[in-house]
Amino acid sequence: MNPDDRRYTREHEWVLLGKDGRALVGITAYAQEQLGDVVFLDLPKKGTRLEQTQKLGEVESVKAVSDIYTPLKGVVFEVNQELVEHPELVNEDPYGKGWIVRLSSVDHVQLEKLLTAEQYDQFLSQLQ
Repeated sequence: MNPDDRRYTREHEWVLLGKDGRALVGITAYAQEQLGDVVFLDLPKKGTRLEQTQKLGEVESVKAVSDIYTPLKGVVFEVNQELVEHPELVNEDPYGKGWIVRLSSVDHVQLEKLLTAEQYDQFLSQLQ
């Protein structure tokens, strides 16, 4: 159900570690389904230092405004600027073009403590 090449949080964010050591962060398919149509994202600035579980930004949908939390400690290396003009990408492709930020200087130990895809799927089954 969820891609097994990344790790997940119980707050419904995902993180994918790249070969360059930087981490791509986004929200899960479950999160975007619960939100409905995404209309706006409040994103951090490049260079922002974040601690694990710190608020990264906000996602606004037709239903609600929700906080996005960073799954790992790191520094915002890149922000997906395409989401500014096309926030619907979060709904259309949450694991691809709908990524939110790329972090550098990430804590790899924290990554190992996040949920695997199988563990996240089990967690979701408990919510229903």
